[in-house]
Formats: sequence, C-alpha cells, structure tokens
Amino acid sequence: MVEIELDGQKVEVAEGSMVMHAAEKAGTYIPHFCYHKKLSIAANCRMCLVEVEKAPKPMPACATPVTQGMIVRTKSDRAIAAQKSVMEFLLINHPLDCPICDQGGECQLQDLAVGYGGSTSRYEEEKRVVFHKEVGPLISMEEMSRCIHCTRCVRFGQEVAGAMELGMSHRGEHAEIETFLGQTIDSELSGNMIDICPVGALTSKPFRYHARTWELSRRKSVAAHDSSGANLIVQVKNNQVMRVVPLENEDVNECWIADRDRFSYEALNGAERLTQPMLKQGGEWKTVDWQTALEYVANGLRNIQRDHGAGSIGALVSPHSTVEELYLAGALLRGLGSDNIDHRLRHAEFAAAEGVRTLGTSIASLSTLQRVLVVGANLRKDHPLFALRVRHAVRHGAQVNVITTPAAFSHADAWAMPVAQAVLSDASGWAQALADVAAAIAAEKGVSAPVSLSTTSGAGNVTAQAQAIAKSLIGGERKAVLLGNAAAHASNASSLLALANWIGEHTGASVGYLTEAANTVGAQWVGAQPQTGGKHAGQMLAGGLKAAILLNTEPEFDSAAGAAAAQTLGQADMVVTLSPFKANMAYSDVLLPIAPFTETSGSFVNAEGRLQSFHAVVKPLAETRPAWKVLRVLANLLDIPGVAFETSQEVLARASAQPLSASNATRAAISLTATTSAPVSASIYQLDGIVRRAPSLQLTADARQEVTP
Repeated sequence: MVEIELDGQKVEVAEGSMVMHAAEKAGTYIPHFCYHKKLSIAANCRMCLVEVEKAPKPMPACATPVTQGMIVRTKSDRAIAAQKSVMEFLLINHPLDCPICDQGGECQLQDLAVGYGGSTSRYEEEKRVVFHKEVGPLISMEEMSRCIHCTRCVRFGQEVAGAMELGMSHRGEHAEIETFLGQTIDSELSGNMIDICPVGALTSKPFRYHARTWELSRRKSVAAHDSSGANLIVQVKNNQVMRVVPLENEDVNECWIADRDRFSYEALNGAERLTQPMLKQGGEWKTVDWQTALEYVANGLRNIQRDHGAGSIGALVSPHSTVEELYLAGALLRGLGSDNIDHRLRHAEFAAAEGVRTLGTSIASLSTLQRVLVVGANLRKDHPLFALRVRHAVRHGAQVNVITTPAAFSHADAWAMPVAQAVLSDASGWAQALADVAAAIAAEKGVSAPVSLSTTSGAGNVTAQAQAIAKSLIGGERKAVLLGNAAAHASNASSLLALANWIGEHTGASVGYLTEAANTVGAQWVGAQPQTGGKHAGQMLAGGLKAAILLNTEPEFDSAAGAAAAQTLGQADMVVTLSPFKANMAYSDVLLPIAPFTETSGSFVNAEGRLQSFHAVVKPLAETRPAWKVLRVLANLLDIPGVAFETSQEVLARASAQPLSASNATRAAISLTATTSAPVSASIYQLDGIVRRAPSLQLTADARQEVTP
C-alpha cells in the first residue's frame, strides 16, 4: 500500500493505483471525460489535470501513478486554471446546441462547462463540422461534431464487447470517430456506448426526440429476457416506457445491459398490444368485458373436466413469466386435478430433475475464472452479459474451451474472445466429445473413466483436442463447466449433464446451466413442470389436450414443435391465451390481455439463483390486468381453495415456502445414446414475444440471420 496526501487528507491506496483511484477512495471528485472505471486509461481529454507537488506542470489524475509521500492538490488555483484551459479547448469546436441535444440535461460536458467554462470564447474562426454516420438501427451518430474524442466508445468495443467496431481516423482537427469502411455497429452490447458517451455524439436512435431527460420519471426494474437478471432503470413519461438504461449492480450486471434489455421496450407501446379480452364467436373475434371472458373460460374448463377428466387440461407456460404467475398457474391446474404444466417448451428430453438447476456458481465469479468449458451454447449471443464477464477473465489469462455447433462458432471471432480449443459438431456428437474429455482426464489422473466409452477406441485414442481440454481443466484453480441452452434442449441432455458432473468432480470445476430465460430457475423452483406424472410439454404439444392454457407464450415460436404446434393446438376444444399481445389468434378461443413485466409486480430468479422482485413502472394499458390476478380470479371462479391472495407479495410468500437452492446442476445417469435431434434454431431477437415485436431490434444484423445456439 502507498500513502499519499490528497487535498490535505491522508489516503492509502494499492501500489500501482492512479491519483484518480485515490481521489475516488477519498470521495474527492476530479472532473473528467475519458476516464471510466471499467475501461483502460487513455488520458485523452486532460480534464482531470491536478497539481502534484514538485511536478513541473499539472498532471492527469487518471494516468499519474501514486508514489509514497506524493502531495496532490485537486482544487488549487493552478489545478483549476489548468482544468479551465482544457474546457476552453474542448468548447472551441463544440456546436453548443444543448437546446436540441438529446443528451442535454444528462451531459457531462454541459455540467462541467457550468463550473469550468467561460462566459465568452476567444475562438472566432468557423467551427469544424463532422458529417453524420449511418451505423444501424440502434445508435444515432447524427451529430458527431459534438464528439470530444474521449474514445470511451472505442475502448468499450475493444475491451468489453470484444469487437472493435469504432475507431479514430485522421489526426488533429480532422480526427473522427467512425466505423471501418462504413460498416454498421452490430454488437449485442452496443447500446452501452450511448450511456458512456459523455456528450451527445452517440444517442439512442429509437428514443431520439421522444422526450427530454427532465420529463422522465425513473423507476427500478429487472430485465425480463435472458437469465442474467440485469437491473434496470425504466424511464417513463405519460405512463409510457420511453427508455431503459442500466442500474449498476456489481454482482449481477455491473453497469451494462444487453441491447435486447435496452431496446425491447418499443414493443410495449406497439400496435400489437392486446388491450381488451376477446372471444372467438363464429370464427370472428369480438371484444368482451373481463367478467364475460373469465366466466367463459371457467365454464369451459369445468365442462371439459367433467366430460374428459382433469388429465385432458394442460398449461404451457413461459419461463419469462414471473414466479408469482407460474406458481398460480400450477395451483390452478393442480386444483383442477391436473399435473399437466410445463415451462420446458424448447426441450427434447424431459427427465425428472432432482432440485433446481442453476449456474452452479455466482455470476460475479465468472469474471475471475481461470478455466472454462462451455457446452452447447453461443455464449456471446445467448448470454451477452455472461460472455462479457468470461471475456474479462480471458483478458486476465483464463482459458476458454468450447463444444458446440459449427454455426455457433462460425469463425475465430464469433465469440469475440480467444478460444483455446473448439470441438465443433452437431448435437449428436456432444456426448462423445465430453466422453473423450472425461477419458483424457481419467488417463491423466489415473482414475476410472465414467463409462465404457464403447464408441471410442479407448482412452489412449481420444482426440488431441479432448486431451488439450482435459489438461486445461486439470490446471488452474477457479474453473467452471457451463451447459448452454442447446445442451439443456438436447434429447440427450441428461447424458451431457452427467458427463459434465463427472468432469467437474475430477477437476474441481463447478457445473451448471447458463439457463435460457429470465425465470427458468424460478419456474423449476415453483414446480412449473410435472410433479406427479403429468404430461410434459412434448406430450402436450403432440396432441391429446382438450383444453390448453397458454401463459405468455406462442408455441409455434417458443417450442421445439414449431409450426406443428399450431395444428396440434387447433384440435383442442378450448385454447386460452394469456398474453400482452394479439398472439395465437389462429387457434385460440379466448385472448386475455395480461401485463408485461413493466406493468405488474413480480419476481424473477436469475441463473445463479438470485431472487429479485420488482414493481410495476407504469399502469396496465387499457383493460390489461396482471397475470397473477387473472389466474387468481380464475381459480376463485373454479372454487379452488388456498389462492385468495391480495398482493403479489403474498403469492411470493406462499411460493417461498420451498427454499431456493442455488446448488450445482443435478446429477443424472450417464448414457452415450446417440441423438439426431437438433436443438431449436433461433435468432437472439426471437427469444420471447416482447423482443420479437421490438421494431429496432428486428432491423439489426443479428435479427436478419439465423443463429443456432
């Protein structure tokens, strides 16, 4: 540790720290633009000049290492004069168009100009003009004349997103931030560049000119798409979601969010929103009141239960639904005497699981791993915030090994991080690839292999790649085997899990699932899958149901059955869709408008098993109602006891009677039965109904191409 004096205060910081770090520890603010705690130091802007005793000139606090006994003055006349001089230079070419700038009111340059800028300018020449750039549907670079060349956006792409899509060309007053050869910005994390831009050079294209920052109310929420559980600030005007930005949480999403969490809000205000209950009568849809719709559903379920038995009623529920909604869906079905409920819509295997399958480690620990084996995933696209952390670990020496499809690892830069070994095959080859790794580990450690490995020529003849992966996993201290979406969906998922667990046992690695959706873990926790021998999702989608309840899902897009789901469900006597959108209209008999996550209170459980509750940020649109309330009223109409809840918190308290265990993935019996069943192929912007209906996301490069997990 090194002790310095900062504005008369003694501060002790780690050796190698910069003056800026000491100031942060002491709670002293030093004005800056290019410095960002998550990015490398560039010392471009020079706004953080401070006086260092015995130094011949002011020094940049962000790039000046501390030394024992150093004396620093951040508010001396000399330091303030230097900072004001830098501000004068920064404003020489700045257009000063605050009244029309989207960043006005939340702009670092604007804020600091109040304290450090002059009332007049000595610069009388023409200001430079930088022409706008077209870089895609999410980021606007219309006013690049505002750019102060802090290079935060460049460094973010290179260091955090892993893809250097922006760079600085030319020199001096001709310097510009631009893409290479006029390309678009296609990173799945690109929206974070908007947040870190200290001026109005990069702004949100979907939000542009919709509201001013002081008109917005700011409310906390939780992301409803992938399993990271990113914390959000949802900004609201006139009861409409206008913008979504990250809420910093170092243990979950740091200060970043993925583009689908940032821009999917467009769907919430779209034309496809379902605003009133609807019944299909004589082949035509008619709007009705809630009482009529709910009584129609209750009478229909009661009649089908009487005529065909409770076993003919089933529910297909989305793992993007809240804990409370999934719990009540299960209570409704089981109150009717049916165990036909399932959230595993994209799965091909439905083995009974013991316990809850989670990440097997904390999200924060992904940043410090030394060895990683990822199976059946496109880590960068499926889980951008997890990939971000693994990428950080790689930059600090971690080795990443991959077993996945060729499409998910199409080229060396596909994951935007160095990969030590990549075994590429279709899903049918993953079990053998894992078995080869297990055999190599067994040979290296002198233990028995987990299976006879009848499909190999023996442990001594496993591939060189398998041996390299084995040696990688045996080395290092902090390790993880991570099973991706496609591994969970595969028809031999149990075999993959069992082999992964054996590898984890013999290498000291944690084992877990990246998990598909915002509440996949929560769905398991509250029993949103058969518990006593009921039909699983595959069986229900194969036919046989007389009544189907679809909670927040569109089976033709969200299930392994695909287009065949529409034909199968069309044969049921009654299909009830609970959705925020006009969905499943071809085969549904009833549409009940339920609130998306922004219009209801509820809880999600993320991949690591962290339960996060949230409140509605806006009122439900028109006649929309929270799904937990709709399910509660239906249960009451059907005389199902024990569901008279008044608040979502009461539902959560009942669901919480079963403790949530964030343990490693459940073990399964090992089998090397080959499979030809391929995992579901989907674009990352087809994950759920909200993302599918977000116009700007559907214009991105990722949405225009199929990405196989």
